[in-house]
Amino acid sequence: MKISSKIYTGIVFGFLFAPIVVLLVFSFNEAKSLSVFSGFSLKWYSELIRDRSTLEAVKNTIILAFAATLISTALGTFAAVGINKLKSKWYKAAMNTVTDIPMINPDIITGISLMLMFVFVGRLFGAANSLSFWTILIAHVTFCTPYVILQVLPKLNQMDSSLREAAMDLGCTPMKAFFKAELPEILPGIITGAIMAFTLSLDDFVISYFTLGNDFETLPIKIYGMTKKTVTPKMYALATIIFIVTMSLLLISNIIENKNSQQKQE
Repeated sequence: MKISSKIYTGIVFGFLFAPIVVLLVFSFNEAKSLSVFSGFSLKWYSELIRDRSTLEAVKNTIILAFAATLISTALGTFAAVGINKLKSKWYKAAMNTVTDIPMINPDIITGISLMLMFVFVGRLFGAANSLSFWTILIAHVTFCTPYVILQVLPKLNQMDSSLREAAMDLGCTPMKAFFKAELPEILPGIITGAIMAFTLSLDDFVISYFTLGNDFETLPIKIYGMTKKTVTPKMYALATIIFIVTMSLLLISNIIENKNSQQKQE
């Protein structure tokens, strides 16, 4: 039974990660062939570094991801605090459901609805170009914020409510009590939520495709444009870098969660 379960697990993991392994291997291929590995080389990574349009897309993606992460982390944290303080159980459940909608809603529906809203508002105010960096930033904040709430709210529910009251009894204002007593307790959730927001913003394609302007291009959009012409190992190298960054962020998030769980148990 144990052997069969190991075989089954191996097959599942092989099915999931085989395409990624192929991607990693062929990103170091010396030749341009996409099917025959002729030798190890960093040629495609060096070409990627010399590609100015790709580097511009990388810069745009990082700026967008950082901006979306900062805003959505702040909004999500204070929204979670507000939901946690609601007295009515029905109202709290309703707010939890509302914040879950952007996560459940298909990306294409979110992208199209946001695009229509931006175009409508732009035409209403007579804007020549309705879509820009600011529209894609608002779109990314919209779908990232619920993930921050999802991480912070459980930490608030686990927290001893008497901590805030004790801080206020000692002379702290409500704001100071939050930063002194509550924030250290929910900080792991905030960090995890921020990492999730950054990761989601970094590799989003569908919503970005519908909400970005002509003068702003993100990395996933750049890759999509490259694949429409021809697939080269340079794309493999680019995808490998994105995969490594994303996996690193997820590992950091899991390490933070595990350390926090161990501290709670102790």
